Amino acid sequence: MSRSFRLTHRAESSLNEIARWTIENFGLRQAELYEAELINRCESILNGQAHSRSCAVLVDDVEDLRFIRAGEHFLVFLDRSDEVIIVDILHSRSELPRHVTSLLAIKSEDC
Repeated sequence: MSRSFRLTHRAESSLNEIARWTIENFGLRQAELYEAELINRCESILNGQAHSRSCAVLVDDVEDLRFIRAGEHFLVFLDRSDEVIIVDILHSRSELPRHVTSLLAIKSEDC
């Protein structure tokens, strides 16, 4: 059985917003390149080729939520035995601990 990755509705919405902003500011070609970079990072997580960190370094009582840098963003995800679930995609300048705390509240609903 091969693993796959999927995006939650929240992560899809974030990816769409990133694409819209990038198109407006840098053009369609750059948006396509950046989306490919984010997808490649998801695949590297899936294949075990990326070094991620536990969100426990940011917020107490986090067991399975992880994060990794991807371009100017962080992918926040769950690494399960059968799949990688991208919970959200956050800008690197965002307040990551605050966002992780809010993701904990919705994690079980969207995953």
